Amino acid sequence: MKLSIKNLGPGLLFAGAAIGVSHLVQSTRAGADFGLGLLWALLLVNLFKYPFFQFGPRYASATGESLLDGYKKMGNGILIAYFILTFATMFTIQTAVTIVTAGLASSLFGELGFDAEFAVKIWTIIVLIVCLALLIFGKYKLLDRLIKIIIITLSISTIAAVIVALSSNPAPISFTQILPEGTIEIGFLIAFMGWMPAPLDISVWHSLWAIEKRKDDKEFNAKSALFDFNVGYIGTVILGICFVLLGCIVMFGSGESFSNAAGVFSGQLIDMYTSSLGEWAYIIIGIAAFTTMFSTTLTCLDASPRAMDRTIELLFNRDYKLGYLAWILLLAIGTISIFFFFDSEMGLLVKIATVLSFLTAPFYAIINYKLISSKYTPKNARPSLKMHILSWLGIIFLIGFSIYYLTTL
Repeated sequence: MKLSIKNLGPGLLFAGAAIGVSHLVQSTRAGADFGLGLLWALLLVNLFKYPFFQFGPRYASATGESLLDGYKKMGNGILIAYFILTFATMFTIQTAVTIVTAGLASSLFGELGFDAEFAVKIWTIIVLIVCLALLIFGKYKLLDRLIKIIIITLSISTIAAVIVALSSNPAPISFTQILPEGTIEIGFLIAFMGWMPAPLDISVWHSLWAIEKRKDDKEFNAKSALFDFNVGYIGTVILGICFVLLGCIVMFGSGESFSNAAGVFSGQLIDMYTSSLGEWAYIIIGIAAFTTMFSTTLTCLDASPRAMDRTIELLFNRDYKLGYLAWILLLAIGTISIFFFFDSEMGLLVKIATVLSFLTAPFYAIINYKLISSKYTPKNARPSLKMHILSWLGIIFLIGFSIYYLTTL
């Protein structure tokens, strides 16, 4: 057991990055608006994305390289496409997750003597400074240790909230599944699946974290890498279902709707849970919500700069000693800048980021599948027939739903 826990790391970082807006915001809204009617979408998208996420740690453990190194071997064009897509979305994604985290911090820890709107801005800066300090001074080793504490806290508090909500709710829950109709509803469905459990480019982050883990832990091999990934992935699915259940029990049929402003949304979220479950539930929900979003903010702030730094090194065939530091500072400054212009449009930012993630998913699915099936991957690490079939079905699913969404615009 000690060895297993010690070997966990990149998979929990994956879970930390994944269990965020997709769970706290999108899954809660799915439960609030559709009851358990979108469980089919949650389970299907997790199933069909599974192989493409798994190929990250699989490739890294088999070759000792990240997926980015593999993309380079497949041609600079793929690496350039990755750079453009990441640069186009990284600031919006970081802003979306940081806004929600700051809103929750403001609701839980107070407005610091400012009005609600300005307090969220102050908390945004505080959250980013704390995350920057942890990453710049603690590096990967601290991140690896910290995420284990955060994920355990998050899991216990979320599952406790669900158990309490179910025991406090005498009404029967309908499992009738729904296929949304209408442009707004279909748009939400695509946004819901876009970040469920996470954008597919997190497979790149996972491969980079796996390389870092291997530097610190020589026992981290192919077997432990896949075990670590499966623990993190199954955890994200279970907690996704938990947040849909919470949204369903607390809000479905209530006529309530969430605000697009970060501070108001966070207050609404916690107030709705406490009014339904009782004031004593405030601390459980507060811990669950804040750890959910803080882990996402922290892991995203580490991963995007790490990936961009490696991409630039590969494109220009040289090492940049301060590359990671430069990218992480640029991302923090860009996040604050976007937030100060769009602070009241959290809902819009989340929707843009999630829809973009879904529409770019086929690109990552195809290149990850091509790489893991190619001559650049050792034969013993290539997918089995079952995984090949699941990959083909996943690519068809992602392309099909992207076309379906675009035709409804």
